[in-house]
Amino acid sequence: MSLDPRLLEVLACPVDHGPLHYLGDEHGLYNPRLHLRYPVRDGIPVMLPDEADRLDPEEWATLDALVAEQRS
Repeated sequence: MSLDPRLLEVLACPVDHGPLHYLGDEHGLYNPRLHLRYPVRDGIPVMLPDEADRLDPEEWATLDALVAEQRS
């Protein structure tokens, strides 16, 4: 399932209020500045700081690579 592009334009990280990268429902919404990932459940972004995954360096390297791939 994909998120509506209009929704993606207005979503921001609830912690630092910066933009997020949507990497599909499997990887959720990623904040590379804080190394947080917000889950997407049944096509609905869960934008609660307590529900975000704090990523370890290996995980954020993987997601940074996905973001770079999307930009190409």
